[in-house]
Amino acid sequence: MDLESVKKYLEGEETENNEGADSSKVTKLPNRFIERFVTQGVKVDLIEPGRIICSMKIPPHLLNAGNFLHGGATATIVDVIGSAVVYTSGLTQTGVSVEINVSYLDAAFLNEEIEIEARTLRVGKAVAVVSVELRKKKNGKIIAQGRHTKYLAPRSKL
Repeated sequence: MDLESVKKYLEGEETENNEGADSSKVTKLPNRFIERFVTQGVKVDLIEPGRIICSMKIPPHLLNAGNFLHGGATATIVDVIGSAVVYTSGLTQTGVSVEINVSYLDAAFLNEEIEIEARTLRVGKAVAVVSVELRKKKNGKIIAQGRHTKYLAPRSKL
């Protein structure tokens, strides 16, 4: 994927058609609904090979019972933005997640603006490793740090 395509994907400009015969509410949700649900409102501030910086305001639907950013939403952000930064290295697919680690250092609250920075640490033939950091935009204080390891399955030459 080229850099502009990665940016459009993260900002939600590409849509997917999921029309089927089943009439249940779940099947009417768009493909990869959870990604859109969590990354709604993400703006790409910088994109270059091996690095993406995004920003977003914490919406109410991502808060936990303590009224701060939910851990599952944080892990999903690490997954989605971490996978997107793999594309910036010129790959056409991001592989399969084999490990995601997230360490929480502070809390982010409703409507607080955060910055998300993802960097590729290694992109090899079989494995990609990325680092994702979430920070408070107003003061740069780290909210969470994540590391995401992806297995890059070899493509068949047939």
